[in-house]
Amino acid sequence: MQKGIFTGLLACASALALSGCGESQPPAPPPPAVGVVTVKTESVPLVNELPGRVAALETAEVRPQISGVIRRSLFPQGGFVRAGQVLFEIEDAPYRAALAQAQGSLARAQAAIGSTSLQAQRYKDLVGINAVSRQEYDNAVATAQQARADVAAQRGAVQAAQVNLGFTRIRAPISGHIGRSLFTAGALVQAGQADPLATIQRTDTVYVDVTQSAAEIINLKQAMKKGGVSEADGARIQLLLPNGSAYPIEGRLQFSEVTVDPDTGAVTLRATFPNPDGLLLPGMYVRARLVEGRRNEAILAPQPGISRDARGRATALVVGQGNKVEMRQVEVDRAVDGKWIVTSGLKPGDKLIVEGLVNLKPGTVVRPGAPQQVTAPNNAAQATAKQGGAPTAQGEAN
Repeated sequence: MQKGIFTGLLACASALALSGCGESQPPAPPPPAVGVVTVKTESVPLVNELPGRVAALETAEVRPQISGVIRRSLFPQGGFVRAGQVLFEIEDAPYRAALAQAQGSLARAQAAIGSTSLQAQRYKDLVGINAVSRQEYDNAVATAQQARADVAAQRGAVQAAQVNLGFTRIRAPISGHIGRSLFTAGALVQAGQADPLATIQRTDTVYVDVTQSAAEIINLKQAMKKGGVSEADGARIQLLLPNGSAYPIEGRLQFSEVTVDPDTGAVTLRATFPNPDGLLLPGMYVRARLVEGRRNEAILAPQPGISRDARGRATALVVGQGNKVEMRQVEVDRAVDGKWIVTSGLKPGDKLIVEGLVNLKPGTVVRPGAPQQVTAPNNAAQATAKQGGAPTAQGEAN
């Protein structure tokens, strides 16, 4: 009986073994799907974002030109004043007295002319008949000439006294918005003092001074010389305000300095902007977007497709022959509308992988397809693009 049981168990084991050998193996997983874009050349504007400061078109410090006590101020602080408008009055009694004294001295000098001139004329007749000596005649002529000179000097003194009397009314040298008054009625002011009475700034049009590194200017000029970059049509500049919004009016580039700041290695560019609403205030920090030129045949790569390896080098993954992943080392210039301008490492027709990059390695066979979303770079890439820097790393797997 035991032999029969053993025989039955052996038969069952053989049946199970034959049954297991007849089952099929599980299918291999399909290649991972990736989103690719075909690289091509485009003509794109080269926009550089630079830091800048707003400066008034005209600035004038109101200062006294004579010494005295302020009698009253005649302007609204922070308001708009016009050129020639009276701003301060200085006590004018001493200067009116000085003018009267100068006018009296002029009258006395004019009275002296008559007597000295007549005496010189009489001596001229008498010297001809030897009634007076030649010396006496010469003295009379000199006295008459001195009297005329005294009149000229006294007229100058009267004009000076009139000018000083006019300076008792301090007027606005330019039109613009005036700031706070640093001196009030009763304050003693002096000619040539260090502190101004107030400051006037013209802000209907403003300057924006931006700085650009000398290296960037040299690179741009060399690219234009080689023909890869053409000069921009007009020197247009856009502003980004401190709150991140765009200023609605474009500016015009006026000039650039011809020297480099030895401390910063940068060159100052000056642009003018209309400021009808007074939104741009002197001293305000802004960022200026300057169209420097146009790259004629630029290779653009979406930002998600460019990353950094462990050594900090910019890399890209492309789909090569047999749908195998290849790694390329690339060089990028700047970001334009969510894409990097690639200067080397990619060529037109390359299939750049922009989606499905996680855990993707060179040599892997993939299934390329149209990307779902390649125009929305990650936050890190956006922040880098605003700063004009190189792409950030997306993982060592790339």
